[in-house]
Amino acid sequence: MSNQAETVSSGQAVSGGTVPSARGPADVSAGDVSRTDSSRGGRPTMKDVAFRAGVALKTVSRVVNEEPGVTPETAQRVLGAIEALGFRRNESARLLRTGRTATLGFIADNWADPDRAAVYQGLENIAREHGYLLYSGSTDTDPDREERLALAMCARRVDGLIIIPTPGSHDYLVSEIEAGVATVFVLRRPELVRADAVLPDERAAAQAAVSHLVAHGHRRIGFLDDPAGSSTLRDRYTEAMTAAGLTADPAWAALSTSDLAAADPPVTAVFCGSQRQTRAALRAQSADRPLALVGLGDFELADLLATPVTVVSYDPALIGYTAGELLVRRLAGEQGPPRVTEVPVTLIDRGSADPR
Repeated sequence: MSNQAETVSSGQAVSGGTVPSARGPADVSAGDVSRTDSSRGGRPTMKDVAFRAGVALKTVSRVVNEEPGVTPETAQRVLGAIEALGFRRNESARLLRTGRTATLGFIADNWADPDRAAVYQGLENIAREHGYLLYSGSTDTDPDREERLALAMCARRVDGLIIIPTPGSHDYLVSEIEAGVATVFVLRRPELVRADAVLPDERAAAQAAVSHLVAHGHRRIGFLDDPAGSSTLRDRYTEAMTAAGLTADPAWAALSTSDLAAADPPVTAVFCGSQRQTRAALRAQSADRPLALVGLGDFELADLLATPVTVVSYDPALIGYTAGELLVRRLAGEQGPPRVTEVPVTLIDRGSADPR
């Protein structure tokens, strides 16, 4: 998206002639500024700049918008007047004419997870490159709060939304997307709405985790995630088990932390579908019968624990940046059905996962 302003309609060249300058720039003194709008407490306007520089309004517009047709000497005079007056162009007026607001909305499910802040950082970088401002908010993993927040941002006419979704339906956005609000979901797929999504490569993550645990002799490998977590990631776990020649008990794909705390856990190793679940598994497992863990997503101090945690890592800032790029392309007119973009993952082996 261009960040240049639209040209002001009136100017130096007009039908039937040229607007003359009443006085040259050398005749404009500091006292003359007292007769401009800015002296009455308002912001300096293009008209103020034109008066101080001794040029027509159209000339100021051309300089502000970096358009051709102005001599270097005149441009320098206008820029000097802009600096002296502290003029800033009226972005709101320009954007009203374009039908855009140059704003995006970012909604996180919570701010406690450092990955969320990293996603925001990546998004902020691409937004800055393209001249967008960001609204942001969090839902505390409350679907009703997510809906209210997203619709409030839409009511303020954001051009696009980036959402880390809570579990549940997102069909409340159907009408907004159809009305032109570009929307990209990150880290999780949306439900009951067709929209772009940017995720870690879930298939590669599950295969890396299961293969690592199998290589260390595990055969009873479970999957731990939120009850309303990614059904796709659970399917990828099942596929990885099958690819390894193992048959997963259906109960292994729906483990709870109480299962891990049992005197005789049903599995010897666990693939955790999120950082939160990795931490929950570490707290829940019995000290007498520790489990081998592989978590999706790296986290602080994972390498400093008494038994360092092996993880399948991804770059959350890259996810935010990729989502922002996709959103900007959609806003620029890129067509096509919604698609899922997956960012690479890497297994970080932090120690033995041998059965105990």
